[in-house]
Amino acid sequence: MTDLKRTCLYDLHISLGARMVPFAGYEMPVQYPMGVLKEHLHTRAAAGLFDVSHMGQVLVVPKSGRVEEAARALERLVPVDVLGLQPGRQRYGLFTNDAGGILDDLMIANRGDHLFVVVNAACKEADLAHLQAGLPECDVGMVPDRALIALQGPGAEAVLARLVPDVAEMAFMDAGIRQWQGVELWISRSGYTGEDGFEISVPERFAEDLARALLADAAVAPVGLGARDSLRLEAGLCLYGHDIDETTSPVEAGLTWAIQKARRTGGAREGGFPGAERVLRDLAEGPVRKRMGLRPEGRAPMREGTEIFADETGGAPIGHATSGGFGPSLDAPMAMAYLPAALAEGATVWGEVRGRRLPARIAAMPFQPTRYKR
Repeated sequence: MTDLKRTCLYDLHISLGARMVPFAGYEMPVQYPMGVLKEHLHTRAAAGLFDVSHMGQVLVVPKSGRVEEAARALERLVPVDVLGLQPGRQRYGLFTNDAGGILDDLMIANRGDHLFVVVNAACKEADLAHLQAGLPECDVGMVPDRALIALQGPGAEAVLARLVPDVAEMAFMDAGIRQWQGVELWISRSGYTGEDGFEISVPERFAEDLARALLADAAVAPVGLGARDSLRLEAGLCLYGHDIDETTSPVEAGLTWAIQKARRTGGAREGGFPGAERVLRDLAEGPVRKRMGLRPEGRAPMREGTEIFADETGGAPIGHATSGGFGPSLDAPMAMAYLPAALAEGATVWGEVRGRRLPARIAAMPFQPTRYKR
């Protein structure tokens, strides 16, 4: 793994016994000695600490000094109401292409006089170039020297509040600057697990100190990519490059909630983003296919790429699984697949696993109820 980058927490991961794997160009911990199953269940019961420093942290600073201009500019690239995002708040967004597909998903925070954007690791260089080319009225740059960690689970608030007391006042998707021992932390109440929790941007030179301070609490365990994936899948959350990509529209992907009224047909700023024609048409007419949840019968998981059929025998595939695995909280397998939109919840389809077609029921997502602090 000599060509891979390392986050500033690499030595901490090694000291904690992590098994490292390549991911998005980095050496990242897939699990610790506790193991994926227990890490997952610990996060659901108490609190898990994740290193997500491989992700891209981007500042979008309007040259005029008016954040409204940065918001209007960013709306040219996303089908999101950025102008309506209040200072101290964060919103999920999507970069779309001219065909209405998804280039990446991202988080957008209004920091009062500029925007703070977090993008996926595998796309961050392309996303930065996309932002710089698309927002000439803004100075756009990657934050070079900050780590990003996530503290997730029902115990997250109590743990973090011992170090940063006023985080207890934050609601889901609040975002702002807080202080810890004189260090500036950029904190949002959000995450990728379906649990309450926080994502914390911290200067790299203080990242290990903060991580160790959090791990010193008995409620906190380090958690790797393996459990991060099973947690997000139980929560029905998309993984870019798998469940969403340049060929999937936000409507097909079930992300219509991320397209606010202002950007829809008849809205104050209707369209005006790449691929608007397709996206608005999908909203009006409904897509041909949709991302759906699957609950396979039995114990065999239907992993990414599993072909899905309408019947137990014969016929061509009607779709394929984009993510799948075992849900520790469900004690059962789960999957996501793109299937004909006309299929109803509760219907039975068949997934081909090792040459055999096994039944699965179309199920509502999230598979595991979310517990965000509204």
